[in-house]
Formats: sequence, structure tokens, C-alpha cells
Amino acid sequence: MRFDIPCPPAGGDTFLGGDNVAVDAVPKGAVVAIGAAGATPYGPGAPLCGAAPAAIRAVSKRHAPNRAHYDFDLGGPLLPPGKTLVDSGDIVFDADDFAGNRARIEATYSALLTRGAAPLLLGGDDSVQIPALRAFAAHRDITVVQIDAHIDWRDEVQGERFGLSSTMRRVSELEGVKAMVQIGARGIGSARPSDVEDARAWGAMIVDMQTLRAKGLAHASGCVPEGVPVVICLDVDGLDPSAVPGVTGFAPGGLSYADVVELLNGIAERAPIIGFNVVEFVPENDIGGVGARTVCRLAMLGAGLLARSAAA
Repeated sequence: MRFDIPCPPAGGDTFLGGDNVAVDAVPKGAVVAIGAAGATPYGPGAPLCGAAPAAIRAVSKRHAPNRAHYDFDLGGPLLPPGKTLVDSGDIVFDADDFAGNRARIEATYSALLTRGAAPLLLGGDDSVQIPALRAFAAHRDITVVQIDAHIDWRDEVQGERFGLSSTMRRVSELEGVKAMVQIGARGIGSARPSDVEDARAWGAMIVDMQTLRAKGLAHASGCVPEGVPVVICLDVDGLDPSAVPGVTGFAPGGLSYADVVELLNGIAERAPIIGFNVVEFVPENDIGGVGARTVCRLAMLGAGLLARSAAA
């Protein structure tokens, strides 16, 4: 299978009813949903968040007929006039070929960016972001904005350097990543004191939840450099578990959905959002479909912000 043509969406559903379009046929300037079930899991077996892309698409079906309605989180319809939303399906995951998984993701993203598309990643655990961000950073200089309960700066875990706890460490090594803002850290995760020190020494702006509550959302968005294109890395455990219970990194005291809306709109006023990654949703851990609905709305918000940046 060619790297730049993922499979059709699982179950036949597309995100928000968008046309299923192969990567090499995506229109210039389109917002394109792309699923990535996994890249580099810790250990064998099915990827940790492998069911998430299909779950997000399934919930989005109920919103598809209303895509042209007014969206109060965006201040207008989801897509501005003349903007297109398509779905290029799912990048193949191979449980026996982690390097191949990463190569497929990076090649797919490189092809999309070359075509002038704005990718909306439906993950997948945090490891899928490493190859996606490699493609972004090779394409142009970027700011990475991470919303997450964890900072993901481990150099390795169980001998693996490309897993979900090492995402921002690996991203920091990319020449095209000019700034990093990390929002929402709280509680105890995999980071050791030395990892936090390394992140700050590199120049990462860590706005943990205590700082965020003390200084406000405008402070967090104000940490984003003006004008430099932004890729949003939204690990849904950055939100409070009451909004998204279906996660593995359960951490009370996170952002509300409304916090994320305000934060992302504030970032969009400072710099164009050229990529939007939604990761770490575990449908099997969801409660009453609450998380699936929230994650779907976050992906919809991402689509709207990508379309607006592309239209600017």
C-alpha cells in the first residue's frame, strides 16, 4: 500500500459527513480529517486508543446535517464560505512494524501539507503525533501548543524513545519547532524532576493548572508567539475527567470544555492554526457516551479553527 493513500474510514462513516477523498486528491486549502489508530505503543497488541477515530466519526454523524448552522463556539458556521471539509480515512497501523507506522504517518502528512491542506488528526495515542509533527516541522517553522495533563518529556520508557510519554521530547529535537507552550499539567505523571528541568531549559513554556487558575486563560494564550503558525496537540486528558472520562491518564482538576474553547479562540487571534491533533481518547473507558460527544465537539472546533486560519 502506498504511504500517501490511507484506507477508507472504518465502518464507512466519515467525519461530519465529509466526502471520502484520497490524500493525493485533497483540494488545496481543504480541512482534511485523517485517522491514526496508533504508531509506537508500549508493548504488543492493539493500540491503546485504536477505537477512537471510528468513535469520533460515529458521533459526528448526528452533527453532519447541521454543519451550516451557527456555531456559537466559533461565532459563525463551522466552515466559512468556500471552505471544504473532507475525510481521507485511516492510516494503516501494523502491530509488528512501529517504524513503518511512523513512516506512513509522516509520509501522509507530508503529502497533505504539500497539497496545502489543513490536517485534523483523529488519534490514536500521543505517539502518533511525533511523525505528524516531523512533517509539519520539515514543511515550515511552527509553534507547538500542547494541552495535556502531562508534559511528555521522557527520553525513553521501557527502552522505547518514540512512545506516548516522549512526544514533546522528540518534538523539541526538530529544527522547525521554534516554540512550545504546554498547558494543563497537573498531578503526578511520568515526568521526573529532571524531565521538567529539561523542558524548561529547552525553552518550553509550561503553564500548569495552578498557574492557569492563578493567571487565567488569556495568560496561557498570550504565551503563544504572534504570527508563527501553530499546531495544536490536544490530549483529551488535558480536560477534566468529568468532560472526558474515557482516558488512561486520569487526572482530576483539568480544563472544562468552555476553557478549551476560550483558550483556542485566543490562540487563533495570535497566530494561524495550521494543524489540529486530537489524541488519547479511549472509547472503552467512556461513561454514557459523554466523552465521545465532548471529543467530537473538540474535533469540530478544530475543523472550524483550521478552516478560519486557511481562509485568513
